[in-house]
Amino acid sequence: LFNGVYPFYLQQRKVAVFDVSTIIVIVVFLTFTCSFLLIIPGIRGRARLYWTLRVLLSLLVGVVIVAVQYTGDWETGWVKANTSYKSFSHALVNADIGLHVGLGGVNVTLMGNPVNQVNETIDYNEYFAWSFDADYDHSYSEGLERGLPRPILYVAEKFTTQNPCSMSRQYRISSHYASATLWVAFCTWLISNMLFSMPVLVYGGYMLLVTGAFMIFSLLSFSTVRNSLMCPIQFGTATLHIVYGGSFWLTLATGLLCFVAGITVVALHYFNLNLLKTFFDLREDNAEEYQEMTEVYVNPHFVNKGL
Repeated sequence: LFNGVYPFYLQQRKVAVFDVSTIIVIVVFLTFTCSFLLIIPGIRGRARLYWTLRVLLSLLVGVVIVAVQYTGDWETGWVKANTSYKSFSHALVNADIGLHVGLGGVNVTLMGNPVNQVNETIDYNEYFAWSFDADYDHSYSEGLERGLPRPILYVAEKFTTQNPCSMSRQYRISSHYASATLWVAFCTWLISNMLFSMPVLVYGGYMLLVTGAFMIFSLLSFSTVRNSLMCPIQFGTATLHIVYGGSFWLTLATGLLCFVAGITVVALHYFNLNLLKTFFDLREDNAEEYQEMTEVYVNPHFVNKGL
């Protein structure tokens, strides 16, 4: 061993906190936010506050729509159990077993309690993809060949196509349509930003409503997995129950935010258009048209010439 690690073999996979794709999305939108904050001092008066509020809310909606595509906590569940660690072995371990379902696949986490048991460090996180360009059964077979711990293989086996529960097909289709509707919501979000930059604010409000509608449609699509038979994931007397996770509720909150913002824009268009134009910095200053001329300067040359 070299510092407790086998030098010529792959290290055990540890629990992942964030997906790399999610980090990339967050960094890109943070770059846009920082770039905007650098030009904020150049905006004068009350318009500075309005610009800041509009841009930050718009970027928040955009980053949520894209980031939840790659997160793995649309559904989550944890259970503490005493279970066998390896196949064909009677050794039992006390561990926390977690299941994290995303739109592109499932994460199965195994963490010992304590971490060091049976002369091993029990701290695993395995990802099995079920997107249309991935082969879930092949990933599961590779896990069998690598000799993954039995609890991980037991949970992952529930989502294989050969499993009588048929959970894989239902999750795969519902996740695919949920992802597709979210990308449509991202396109409508882009269109709404374009319309808000032109003097057609009411249509930007309508597109915000469409954005919120497609986000809700994605949630309804993902929720259809509950219509299928959910096979119990049993570890002795303990059962792993999964519930909607943070990404699901974040998408719901952002969709409702789009609805509120869209309804507000449409209502202001019909009831207080001047306030709406002021908020979007499109109000024309007509004060000069109503100013009276207090002094008149006449060129004597033209006056004499006219006389």
